[in-house]
Amino acid sequence: MGVTVMEKSRFAEEYADWETLLTHANGSIGLSEPNPRVGCRITGLDGRTFYGHTQRAGGCHAEIVALQSARRAGADVSGATVQVTLEPCSHHGRTPPCCDALIEARVGKVIVATVDPNPLVAGRGIERLRAAGIEVELLPCDHAAAMASRELNIGFFSRMIRATPWVRMKLASSLDGTTALDNGVSQWITGEAARADGHAWRARASAVLTGIGTVREDDPMLDVRLVETPRQPHLVVVDSRLETPPDARLFSPAAGNLTRQIWIIHAVQDTDRQAALQARGAQLIHLPGPNDKVDLAAMLVELGRREVNELHVEAGHKLNASFLREGLVDELLLYLAPQLLGQGAGMTSLGPLQRLQDGLRLRFSSATTIGEDLRITARVLGPNNLDCCPPTTA
Repeated sequence: MGVTVMEKSRFAEEYADWETLLTHANGSIGLSEPNPRVGCRITGLDGRTFYGHTQRAGGCHAEIVALQSARRAGADVSGATVQVTLEPCSHHGRTPPCCDALIEARVGKVIVATVDPNPLVAGRGIERLRAAGIEVELLPCDHAAAMASRELNIGFFSRMIRATPWVRMKLASSLDGTTALDNGVSQWITGEAARADGHAWRARASAVLTGIGTVREDDPMLDVRLVETPRQPHLVVVDSRLETPPDARLFSPAAGNLTRQIWIIHAVQDTDRQAALQARGAQLIHLPGPNDKVDLAAMLVELGRREVNELHVEAGHKLNASFLREGLVDELLLYLAPQLLGQGAGMTSLGPLQRLQDGLRLRFSSATTIGEDLRITARVLGPNNLDCCPPTTA
């Protein structure tokens, strides 16, 4: 849309320090949903710097927080350089456009890490700033800061581009792939540090999803308890036949759950069971598919409509396999414990396959030790990945 891409060499010479700004943007994790996670730095002509990151939905965006910080300090930001990890918004949503605030503040230059994929913005914020006489530079889409900003907002990009959330499937197993013993015992295969890390990944998600099998067998709460969080993610239960017990622990109050919603996705209709679950505060979503099963693909579209950016799946091997077979998983979050457990439940019930090339292909993203365990993240290869520049960059 006519935006100018900043040359890499100029970026390296003039604006090398994006790491601190991205750390500020990380402050929006678990807070800004469903809005993107954005950081902003304003550097005045006197060299003073002011930071901000996006607050709760309906609250201030990163640019406004940084401007307010400068005003409280009595700083003059006219002619200042603004660095922002995502293009300033140009539309009236829950708040007024950020680009208008920057124009009113008479800043001199705005450096944007990546274009906002929201069709209501998508380059229009940059165009409006330039029309007001403000110099705007856009980082190359393969620049480390641009890629980090997109990665931080992978769920937001997914929802804006595909209309569905980014689906991350969490698995915990022994080194030989056993997630539970034959007698059903599974707590705890991984250690305390890995479990806390798993809760941190829950906290960054818009919603946590599980299946009725896990609800019946483990009676989990599936909230965030082991790390601090400003809000609890919503809970999604795939329950084709409405078998969720009204006294299940998932209905128990959880810390910070004032805005947590419980969505039960079902395929069959049962007036009495629906009424009992609704009495516990659940919202029932009827999405029937073949064989009285939930239409998982339609469910993702519905969750996108409900502004779910990242969907964190913690389910059993059958539901995991259904997600994987239908090509609905973007990323695996795998915790491996340093022990061998032999025969038992596996990660998924895929297969048996007849050819090696029929297996699901992945690309390892990271491997990190968490306490005594190993955490691996891997992206599913295929046309649905978002490891590319947004189509709106020039």
